[in-house]
Amino acid sequence: MSKITFKPIADRVLVKPAEAEHTTKGGIIIPDTAKEKPQRGKVVAVGSGKKDEPMTVKVGDTVLYGKYSGTEINLEGEEYLIMRESDILGAL
Repeated sequence: MSKITFKPIADRVLVKPAEAEHTTKGGIIIPDTAKEKPQRGKVVAVGSGKKDEPMTVKVGDTVLYGKYSGTEINLEGEEYLIMRESDILGAL
């Protein structure tokens, strides 16, 4: 992965979503139209936080987020999500 030049502002976080599962545990191949949207990803960039609320996640953390959290953006040919830190449910 190349170095991202994007810097989120305030309490926003840039997340690279994990790849969707291609097969089930039983070995059945899942078609693209039936794949579930991943709810896990790796933090790529973080903002500086709000004045009275410092950021609790850092670059490199693997996080869980809600199914419909964030806004999908395309940077340098890669898909990312940008979301508020409050949209993150927890870190792994």
